[in-house]
Formats: sequence, structure tokens, C-alpha cells
Amino acid sequence: MIVIPGTLGTELINSKTGEIVWPSAFRTSQEGLPISPNLASNHDDLVPGKIIETVKLARLLPEVYVYRDLLVALRRYAGYRDGDWNNPSADGYQDTFYVFPYDWRQDNVSNARELIRRIAQLKTKLGRPDLKFNIVAHSMGGLIARYAAMYGDADLPAGDGPIQPTWLGAAHISKIVMIGVPNEGSADAFSTLIEGYSITEGLRRRVPLLNKLTAEDVVSTPAVFQLMPHQQAVKFLDENLQPLTIDLYDQEVWKRYGWSVIYSSPEFRRHYAQALGPGTDGNGKSEDELDAYLAATLRRARRFHEALDAPRDLNGPVVLLAIGGDCEETLSSPVILRDQTQNRWVTLTRPREYRTSSGVKISKQKATDAMYEPGDGRVTRSSLLGENLFKGLSRYAVFGCDLHGQLPRNPSLQDNALTAIVGEVIN
Repeated sequence: MIVIPGTLGTELINSKTGEIVWPSAFRTSQEGLPISPNLASNHDDLVPGKIIETVKLARLLPEVYVYRDLLVALRRYAGYRDGDWNNPSADGYQDTFYVFPYDWRQDNVSNARELIRRIAQLKTKLGRPDLKFNIVAHSMGGLIARYAAMYGDADLPAGDGPIQPTWLGAAHISKIVMIGVPNEGSADAFSTLIEGYSITEGLRRRVPLLNKLTAEDVVSTPAVFQLMPHQQAVKFLDENLQPLTIDLYDQEVWKRYGWSVIYSSPEFRRHYAQALGPGTDGNGKSEDELDAYLAATLRRARRFHEALDAPRDLNGPVVLLAIGGDCEETLSSPVILRDQTQNRWVTLTRPREYRTSSGVKISKQKATDAMYEPGDGRVTRSSLLGENLFKGLSRYAVFGCDLHGQLPRNPSLQDNALTAIVGEVIN
């Protein structure tokens, strides 16, 4: 078995100093990735460490269990033992789980390709060329697993044409248990790009993660863009709470509505240009490079979604099993308003009372009912199931009442995940 954590679930370590940059309550000189239109070059010195089992960010804050309970369940109740990718035991092909840590800021396709390469190397070390793995993946980890299964070690194809899955990864992967996976994206990710990351989920009051993962940090993170709603699942509402057609992957739309610090913060744009220094002609580099970066990042995210959304058969070569939450109010449809007094657009990702341009009062409850759907506080039920896709994604699904970050800790959902795998093996 392979366990793939979600966003924030892997340590990030400075490869030059050995400093653990994440999780940490203190900022360092390396918090955000470089920003340039050449997306492949946007790397820094941070490398993935190990999966985060527990975390304590400050002395006065309680310890938070992240993936500890899931790993304990695998060890204590399911009979698995920890595996070592680099030095697997002779019988490491059975009753063993391997954790795939990764840089959760980076492009999901790059991480999926790295997963395939590591699996291939592990199979060689084990001397088991026909070995296949079951994968238990939380949140964004499920997107990495799905791409790896559908395309193996292949990059996204160039151009804008249709993408046809090759299922090259099926030679390595048998089943994927998707725990709270945003298969059609998450409006919460869009909210994070606008406002920065909040440790709370659903309708709870937004609480920033100390001075980490600010709006300035996340705009340099391609993976967050790739978590946004897929094109067919994008939902925005106008001031009357009626559907509004929006191309979420058009850079000019972001500019029009002032989305992200790229367009909401003149200071951020000036700082970016100053940090670049003079160009080869002696003049300062243009802030237009920020626009080009955003356009390239949005194109890459849309193409990633198209690859994941390519038609598939429920009886395809890799079985998908869905585990999630469906009793928490979860953002699905932000509202776009016109602030006439300040002559600007306002995008609501949290419900509030307001009046329309014609004077109609919209209550907070009415806005909530229109903006939110059942889910786990970050991922809607419909996104996990892929309800807007051809035949959905999973032939097995079970739901519990828990928040997105708590799903891997839920004993009932852990039991269902392991039972699903065992049941598929028996069948």
C-alpha cells in the first residue's frame, strides 16, 4: 500500500541548512516559490521531508493530530508495517505501506510523475515487476494518484486538443481510496488564493495560520490553482444569487475582478518588479511578467483538469473508491457584487447580508443557502463523486460527518476504507 497525504501534509526542509520550514510557526527567507512565466524554473531550496503525523506550532497551542491516527490504524489494526523506499525488506511487497511525501506547493503533474518513478524503482529493488499497489490518498494526494494512474510518467500534452488517458500507471496501481479528494476542484482553494489560507473549514470564522500561507504565499503555489473548481464545475452568482458565467481560467477575468494580490495589491506588484532588478536593457523589468505568470499558471491548471476529466469507464483498469464528508456546509458558489461607492467589484467567499443595486435586501441566511453545498468544509460531496463528469468516478462511496482535515482520523471511515480494499481483493 502507498499512503499519499494532502496539502500541508509533508514536511518542507531547507536542503542547504536543514531547517524545517514547514511545519513551523516562524517565517523564513524562503516561504513562497519564485514567480516567473517560465513555470518549470520556479523552484527553491525546499525539499519534502516526512509525512506529518502530529504538529505543535507554538508552546501554548495544543498538539494537532494530522496523519498519526491513519498510520496507527494501518499498523495496529490492519496488520501493515512501515516500508522504506530506499531499502525495502525482502518481503516488502506484502503487508507493507510506503508513504509518498512531496512538495505540496509544486505542480501536481510533476509530483505524479515522481510517484511513478519511485514505484518503478521500488519494484525493481523488490524484484517484483508485476507488483501493483493500492493507494490511500487524502485530498490533493488523490489527484496526484489519479494522474499517475491515468498517464504514468508523462507530462501534460502540448496544445489545447483533447487528452486521451493511456492508463500507463495501471501497471503499478490497482486501487485508489480517495479520502476527501476534490475531483472536480474546490471553491475553498479559490478563496485561499484571494484571502490566504484559513485553518478553519466550512462556515466557521476564518482564522489565518499565524503568518504562514498568506495570500502573497499561495499566489506563487501552482498546486493551489490546480485545486480550484474544474471548468464544468465552476459556479459563481450575481448580486441576485443567479448563476453568472465566469471563465475562471482567463487571466483577464482575474484582472477585472481584482482577484489575488497580483491585482488587489499595487504594493505587491511594485515589490515584484523591484525584486527582479534591471533587465538586460538596463530598464526595470515590467510588471507584465506577473500577468504572464498568472496566465501560464491558469492554463496549466485548466489542462491538468482536462486530463483528469477525460472520459473513463467505471470498470476501468484502476478502481476508485470514495470516502468523504457530507454534513458540513461547504463553499461552492462565490458571489460577485458591484460596490458603487468605491467603483469596484467585490467577491464574497463568505456569506453576509447586503443590498442589491436595486435595493433588494439579501439576508445572510439566503446568501448562505445559495453559496454553500453539503461537503466536508473544503470539498463538496459532488466534487468528491465527480457528479458533473460522464459517469461519475467511483463505484464505491461512503460518507461520514466530519471536517476535511479530520477525515483521515475518523475510525468509521478508516474501517470503510480498509474494508473496501479487502472487499475488492476478495471480489
